[in-house]
Amino acid sequence: MEELIQKALSSSNKVSKNSLIEKIIPVGGGCIHKAWCIHFQNGKRVFAKSNHIDNINMFKFERECLSVLKRFANKSYICIPEPLDLIIYQNISILFLEWVDINQSQQNLLGKGLALLHKFSSELSQKNFGWEEEGFIGSNTQIRGWESNWGKFFVNYRLRPQLIKAKAWGVIVDDYEDVLIYLSSYLNDHQPRVSIVHGDLWSGNCGSTKNGLGTLYDPASYWADREVDISMTKLFGGFNKEFYKGYEEIWALDKFSKDRTDIYNLYHLLNHANMFGGSYKENSLKILKDLRSRV
Repeated sequence: MEELIQKALSSSNKVSKNSLIEKIIPVGGGCIHKAWCIHFQNGKRVFAKSNHIDNINMFKFERECLSVLKRFANKSYICIPEPLDLIIYQNISILFLEWVDINQSQQNLLGKGLALLHKFSSELSQKNFGWEEEGFIGSNTQIRGWESNWGKFFVNYRLRPQLIKAKAWGVIVDDYEDVLIYLSSYLNDHQPRVSIVHGDLWSGNCGSTKNGLGTLYDPASYWADREVDISMTKLFGGFNKEFYKGYEEIWALDKFSKDRTDIYNLYHLLNHANMFGGSYKENSLKILKDLRSRV
């Protein structure tokens, strides 16, 4: 594989800048793509992700998400890796990104940087929630489309597609139609501002640089309620008090935001249940049962 990456790079001055490769080292941590750190003789390092050519749309989506996040990120607080090139070679696709050294210990600037990203993007004239192209959440599809009504968008473009997939393990969508109708109205009454979100913000998709700046990567972005990002930070843990303090100092959440946490995390739990099964199924059904009690 290292040899294939080296041959693919020979056609890209965007990545190599005419410097020779010193070594290519596999990097762990991902469950969908293979990853690599490419060391050049001039001291530069580049991150590479590879997959079969049939999955190139995953890389196209990631490249677009990173570009949009980078557009709204305040560089004094947060670093978004620069997409360098996307290459097809033989039967593989390879996405090359700027290398970022990660340090998980500092999170205050990560929180502030995320809040500034949400706030700055919300100040544009974007009126609709959604995304132009079909995306991905993990290995599953993230539905494209636009909607001015936030509740309708989240129910019809996020929850309902996952519930339909969950038919494979026994979920009957019609049994939860009353819950979906309630959620559509409840979420829209919240009237959130339209912000760009990371979309898959667990601790494995963010961190801090060696200089202390926050960094975001592996996004599944769309225009949404910013609370979807904050909710997911609470799903699997890994975020400390300094992160939330930093976020609140820039753009405080309203006192009812905790009431929406399980609703927004249901999307990710269902997605994990559809991909991996196991306890994610029980957790998804528990939240659906709890939500029914609100109806």
